[in-house]
Amino acid sequence: MEFKGMEKREEGKYITRYNLLYETVDHKEKMYEMISRKKNLESFEELHASKPDAVVIIATDETGEKILINKEFRLAVGDWVYNFPAGLIDPGEEADESARRELWEETGLELYEITDHLGLSYSAVGFSNECNVCVVGKARGEFRPSTSTVEEIEAKWFTKSEMRELLKTGRFAARTQAYCYLWSKEA
Repeated sequence: MEFKGMEKREEGKYITRYNLLYETVDHKEKMYEMISRKKNLESFEELHASKPDAVVIIATDETGEKILINKEFRLAVGDWVYNFPAGLIDPGEEADESARRELWEETGLELYEITDHLGLSYSAVGFSNECNVCVVGKARGEFRPSTSTVEEIEAKWFTKSEMRELLKTGRFAARTQAYCYLWSKEA
């Protein structure tokens, strides 16, 4: 594949759509549609993430026996989806600061201990270069409704056996489903 260029197609408040132009190994001209959090991409190199756009919070309770999952209504699929708490990193914010803020805003819980970070990953690599960092830790407190009126979120703790059952019937974001499957299988 040989990259030939890109065209900015439409800029929204949170995402911008681009057409990526390239040539296949058999010399056919192709166009690939994508969206980005970046508003002014101009080169192939700028497609690569150097820092995260968003944070994903993987949290257990104080005992480590329950995992925190949000059930959130997502307009893009018109349904409730199980997902880790997550959100955009605000300008000037570090990932840990964003994780604490997002968790409190979405659930009312305090991320009181951060135990690990996973390297950069992509949200939806098939059509976006949005990049995330996963912050792993422990949370505590009392659940309360999201501080945002545009997010419908129900946060809940799940044991491993509860998660194994939910995985059979619930609709999940892929990264959450994969992680929860492995977590629920641990002895």
